[in-house]
Amino acid sequence: MAKKEAKTNKENKKESKNRKSFFKGFKAELKKVIWPTPKQLVNNTVAVIVIVLITAAIVFVLDLTFETINSQGINKIKEVIGTSNEVENENASSDENATSDNTTQENTTENSVQENSTTEGETQENPEEAQETQNSENVENNTQNNAE
Repeated sequence: MAKKEAKTNKENKKESKNRKSFFKGFKAELKKVIWPTPKQLVNNTVAVIVIVLITAAIVFVLDLTFETINSQGINKIKEVIGTSNEVENENASSDENATSDNTTQENTTENSVQENSTTEGETQENPEEAQETQNSENVENNTQNNAE
C-alpha cells in the first residue's frame, strides 16, 4: 500500500508542477502582448460601433425596401391572377357556346343537305346548284347563331 501512496504522491506533484508551469507560461505570454493605449482603445471602440450602426441602417433600409416591393408585387400578382381567371372563365363559357353552336350548325347543315338532295321527291340535276343552296343556308344559320 505504501508503494501505491508513493506513486499517487509523485503523480500529484507532477500535476502541480504542470499547473504551475502552465500559469507561469501564461503570465509570460501576457507580458509579451502589446496592449493598446487608452486613446487607441477609445478610437477603435468608436470605429467598431459606427461601422455596426451603419451596417444596421443599411440592412434596415434594404429590409423596408424589399418588404414594400414584395407587398406591392404580391398585390399585382393577385390582380393579374384574378383577371386571368375571369378571362379564362369567359373564354371557357364562350368556347362552350361556340362548341354548341358548331354542333347545331353541323346538324342543320346535315338536315339542309338531306332536304336539298330530296326535296318533296324531286332530285336536283345540277350538283353546283345544290352546293350554292347549301352554302347560302349555312351563311344564314351562322348569322342566326351569331345573333343569338
